[in-house]
This record gives sequence, structure tokens and C-alpha cells, in this order.
Amino acid sequence: MIVQLDHTTNATSKRIRIIFQAAYAVEAKLLKVVDFPPLQRPLAAFLNSKNTFYGYHKNQNLKGVIELKMELRSIHIQSLVVHPDSFREGMASALLQFVLDTHDVKSFTVETGLDNHPAKNLYQQFGFQKTKEWDTDHGVRKVAFKLIRDGRIN
Repeated sequence: MIVQLDHTTNATSKRIRIIFQAAYAVEAKLLKVVDFPPLQRPLAAFLNSKNTFYGYHKNQNLKGVIELKMELRSIHIQSLVVHPDSFREGMASALLQFVLDTHDVKSFTVETGLDNHPAKNLYQQFGFQKTKEWDTDHGVRKVAFKLIRDGRIN
């Protein structure tokens, strides 16, 4: 079940942060980095965020989260995370499909680490096209993807 999360409450933000911490710890290992900025995101950054959060619940437990930065005609997928104990159960695909199905915008963008092959494969399976690669100041090679559509809900 996917629902919008009220990240402005302390309890919900804590639940979101737990999923982020667990998922980004795995990504940091994939990318072979120690100083990984997503792991340093404080609770206040979730509580005060202007972004929109949707959660995937399994057996009434939050297991996955997608965070969206909404623009007028586009959405940037700020984060898409699944708790490691629920990897490979289709939750990331379900969250991404939910966003594509329920948001009538022209384009979607997302960034991930170049060595995060599961994330890259997911976005490419949904038709996202690579737009650029670059090195960050914290030693991670990143890749950006974009999906452009005609603006109609699929």
C-alpha cells in the first residue's frame, strides 16, 4: 500500500529517516565511500522539507519511501529508498510506477551513484535516459537520468 506521508510529524519523520539510514548505508558500500552525505541528513531536514514523501507499507510497516521535489512541469526524484530487509520485493518499482501514474507532468529527473547498478537498471527499465555523469566533491561519480513524456498520465 502506497500513501503520502506527513513528514512534518516527529514520529513519521523518524520512521522515514530509519529507512533512509538503512538503505543509504547499503548504497555507501556499493559506491565504496565512507563520507556519504545522505547518511548525514538530520531529522530536522525531513521535518522541515518542502518535498513530498510517499511510503510503501507492508504489513502496516513502512518499508520504502520516495521523496519528490515538485516543479510546475517536472518532478525531481530526490530519493527512492527501500529498507534492506525488503530488497528485491518490487517496492522500488511500485513506488516509481505510482509516481508516474499519479503525477501529470512532462518530465521526471533523478540522480544516483554511477556504481549503483540496481538503481540505474530500475530507472532505465522505466524508460529514463542518461543525461550526464560527473564527480562530486565527496568522491562519488554520479549519473543523472531524465524521462520525458507528453504530459498525459499513462
